[in-house]
This record gives sequence, C-alpha cells and structure tokens, in this order.
Amino acid sequence: MTDRPTVLVTGGAGYIGSHACRALTAAGYLPVVYDNLSTGHRSFVAGPLVTGDLLDGASLARAFAEHKITAVMHFAAASLVGESMTDPQKYYINNVQGTLSLLQAMRNAGCHRIVFSSTGAVYGNADSKALPEDFPCAPINPYGASKLMIERMLADYRTAYGFGAFCLRYFNASGADPAGGIGELRDNETHLIPRAMMALQGHVDFAVFGDDYDTPDGTAIRDYIHVTDLAAAHVAALRLLEQGHAGGSFNLGTGSGFSVREILDAIRQETGREVPHTIKPRRAGDPTYLVADPSAARKVLNFVPRHSDLPTVIRTAWAWHQKAHPFRSR
Repeated sequence: MTDRPTVLVTGGAGYIGSHACRALTAAGYLPVVYDNLSTGHRSFVAGPLVTGDLLDGASLARAFAEHKITAVMHFAAASLVGESMTDPQKYYINNVQGTLSLLQAMRNAGCHRIVFSSTGAVYGNADSKALPEDFPCAPINPYGASKLMIERMLADYRTAYGFGAFCLRYFNASGADPAGGIGELRDNETHLIPRAMMALQGHVDFAVFGDDYDTPDGTAIRDYIHVTDLAAAHVAALRLLEQGHAGGSFNLGTGSGFSVREILDAIRQETGREVPHTIKPRRAGDPTYLVADPSAARKVLNFVPRHSDLPTVIRTAWAWHQKAHPFRSR
C-alpha cells in the first residue's frame, strides 16, 4: 500500500494522459491508469493499469474500491474532429455517455474531485481575437459539442452534488516529453505536427487542408501548447481542488497563433528538411482561427507555459518521432 494520494487517470495510456501521469508521480501522487487501450499504449503506462471501458460500470466500481481513488483526471475520449463529423454517434457514446458512467461511479465511491480534459473546440468558428472563457460556446463539430455537453454536466454536478470540477480547455496539444520516452503515437494520426514529421520519415503523405482561409498566408491558425505544460496545469488544478476550490472552465494556451505554413517552416528550420506536401480543400468542421486568451488560467492556476515556445515544441516532437520509428514499423 502507499500513503500517496491515488488519482484515477482515464485515458492514461494515451498521449496527454501519459504525460499527466508522469507529472502526478513527480508531484507525489500515485496515478492509476484506466484505459481500454483502443488508442492508448501499454508501454506508455506509468503506475498501475486497469484495463477497462468507461461504459463498464462494474469495472469502474472495482477500480475505485481497490485503489482507494481520491480524485480523477479524465482524458479518455474520442477526439478526431473529422471522424466526429462522419460518425457522431461514436462521440456521443464514448464521450458523453462514457463520462456520465464515470461520474456515476465517482458518486457511488464518494469521490468528488475531477479535472476534465476539455478543448478549445467548444468555441466553434470564433473570430480572430484571443478567446476568453466567456466567449460564446458554439461548437461546429460533434467532438466539440460532446465536450461542451460534459462541461455542462460537470457544472450541474458541481451545483447539485458538491463536486469540485475543473474543465481545462486546451488548444493544440503538441511536443513530447523532453526525456523522450513518450510522445504522440496514433494509428490514425491527423494532427499537424506529428503527421508532418511522419511525412519527413516517409510514413505518410502530408496535405495542407485549405489555403484559402482569411488569414495572412491562407492557412488556418492555431495555438500550440506543449504537452508537458498541459500536464503541469492538471496537477495545479488538482491541488486547488484539494484546497476546496470549486473549479470552473479555463483555457490552456499561449495566446499566440501560428499558421500551418508557419509550422511547416519551423519544422524545416529544426530538421533542415522541407516537409513534402500537397494542398487539398478545407476539412469540414475546421475553424479558421483558434487561439486562447490564457489570462484566467494564469491568475487562478498560476499557469505559465514553460515549454511552449515553437522551437521547443518542434525539437521535442522531432526527437520523439525519430525514436518512435520502430513503433511505426510494427
């Protein structure tokens, strides 16, 4: 047994969840990973692993009872914007119904603290200003809609059942653990930076989706936040819940946006190689501009990104992708 506080990390075998587990361990917690391994990786797991699905209430109940869980970090979700447009049912079942099952298990176990992985996609097709948390939420894809529904559920659980719940809306998670042991690794990779690097390695073809956006170079603009910074923010949120904070919704970003072309240029500068690419039409559900106003998180969570400058994002991601080559060949 351990006297460390035990945190259930749903989706802890995935990209962001595995980084959060390492941050939890460093902060003196014991992360217990709960993951069905549909997209996560057993080799990424740090700490005990419970292999189970969020929709399996009995499996969740056992995990809470056996590991004496004191809080939850919830990363488990289907998260591909494009797929959510073509298969919305998957997103409402996995994300909304799955979270409801988790919350029911939490209540049954008397566990009332949760840090939830939300997304900037809840804002939808926003204008070109950095987005504060009180910007109207109008998601334009089922992925963003499912996350907003969960935020509403957590607000209601806060009010009715006394839950402490942080909803951390992050923008484009990027980069990799500086130690190089974990990073972005998906069978169906759609994210810009890892896909560009996989193209450099000859694993995939790379396309720029849309060069006719209303931006300076015609390509979509995003706010890139290093995954190590995201993990640190989750631990900070958990600490506040332990101190009795009720939680709330907060943006995690840098406040700066980069276009697709700027990212490709940064990759060229880091690797010395041009990313081969084609231009294709815009993807349905992709907004023009998505950049956070992170000032509220700075004030409440004391959140200051330390690894999210673009050179560090690209350098750590490239180091991981060079190491990850054997994974891709399996």
